[in-house]
Amino acid sequence: MPLTAYDLTGRTAIVTGAARGIGRATAALLAEAGATVYCADLDDRGIEATAAAITAAGGSAHPRPLDVTRRDQVAAVVDAALDATGRLDVMANIAGIMHSSAVLETEDADLDRVWNTNFKGVLYGCQEAARAMIATATRGSIVTMASGAIDTGAPGLLCYGAAKAAVVQLTKTLATEVGRHGIRVNAVAPGWIRTAMTDRHTAEAQQQAEKPMIRMSPLGRVGEPEDIAHAVLHLASDASSFTTGQILRPNGGVAMPW
Repeated sequence: MPLTAYDLTGRTAIVTGAARGIGRATAALLAEAGATVYCADLDDRGIEATAAAITAAGGSAHPRPLDVTRRDQVAAVVDAALDATGRLDVMANIAGIMHSSAVLETEDADLDRVWNTNFKGVLYGCQEAARAMIATATRGSIVTMASGAIDTGAPGLLCYGAAKAAVVQLTKTLATEVGRHGIRVNAVAPGWIRTAMTDRHTAEAQQQAEKPMIRMSPLGRVGEPEDIAHAVLHLASDASSFTTGQILRPNGGVAMPW
């Protein structure tokens, strides 16, 4: 049956940024597909809520506090998954932060904070996951989170866009290095998604911010976290077994690069 390609029963997944938004939706969907999911985030209450919701729905989930900028903490989450299940099949590097400042006003502290979370945090996740998958001979899938910001310049998004562009290069490079182990590495580059990251203003201001995105999209709407979660599930599952080093762009058609 075609849908069996999406079955993750017996597999283990780690989702960073699982306290809310895209991370929470992804953790829930991977668990619904049968995976045991380790929900990792700085927000202790958020990951507890995510794990509780997954368990209440009949899934298997464990909250794990994590600061992705700390390599030792990333390694500890991977080790916890290995100790409990003996394997790591999926690493979804979703944790990220937003910062807005004009290029001429960007300070070192701004750049360092975004780079440490949005690039180095993903790098640590990729490194620790790949090492674990190689050691256990698991033909796993590593998914990184890029952004529509990789395809176009946007005022104020230097730090964010540069880090996400670096994530794309990391994804492609790692894919060439670990493919011989049967490990796939791909990125998701979402368009405008309704999450806590984008919902930073009043409802009226939010609607005004979304209007140009809606006008530019052939589908006439912005995205929801579940739209991105389904993209991650596809890349995490056997349905994409011949896909690596690719950038999947669920963006409503706002950007259509070659």
